[in-house]
Amino acid sequence: MRGLSGKRVILTGGASGIGRQVALRFAEEGADVAIFDLDRSDADETVQMIEAVGGRGTSYQVDITDRAQIDNAVASVEKNGPVDILVNNAGWDRMETFLDSDVNFWKKVIDINLYGPLHMHHAVLPGMVKNGGGRIINISSDAGRVGSSGEAVYSACKGGIISFSKTVARELARDGIQVNVVCPGPTDTPLFDAVAVGEKGAKIAEGLKRAIPMRRLADPSDFPGIVCFLASDDAGFITGQTISVSGGLTMHG
Repeated sequence: MRGLSGKRVILTGGASGIGRQVALRFAEEGADVAIFDLDRSDADETVQMIEAVGGRGTSYQVDITDRAQIDNAVASVEKNGPVDILVNNAGWDRMETFLDSDVNFWKKVIDINLYGPLHMHHAVLPGMVKNGGGRIINISSDAGRVGSSGEAVYSACKGGIISFSKTVARELARDGIQVNVVCPGPTDTPLFDAVAVGEKGAKIAEGLKRAIPMRRLADPSDFPGIVCFLASDDAGFITGQTISVSGGLTMHG
């Protein structure tokens, strides 16, 4: 893809799953990838994988619910030059019906899935504006577009990210900032394994596979192409868009 070589990327949640695969693809395209993740050990492993293919990567142990940690890590990245691309991928959930959940659970879900990306935007965008432009790709979820049983608060957060992204795309278009959203459908990741636990979770997973027209869960490798495309020069006139990658489970147009 055009225009990714030499670009500086911050990617949250790059220690595993979708984030790891996206990090590897950016590195293959010649970008310099900074991974922000709470799991430093697995983030380091991703960096080792990047370096093994001749790419450039750095890991930072960052809790995206802690603004001070974010600011310190962003400042460290910016010492090497401006941030060109931000990918907000980190997320967390546990499958639980709304009436069975409590305020402490809501807070954790909201802090990670909504406040976390808001803090990342607020920390990175001033530098992008000063530098004359940048790309942001937010990993939301089809749960934020159509809802998902057992994920009420998570769905609320992911729907909020979609609306937030459209608003920021409008506000900062004249500053050269492009903001787009990728919405995964059910994906075979460690997070999905943690969410779909027990007999009930297994039944939900099998039901989802049957409901997806392509008859499988998404794989983390299904996402790097669209994320890197939206960050590339090939997507130079695309902003404020939401794209589902779900094997046809959700179809919008």
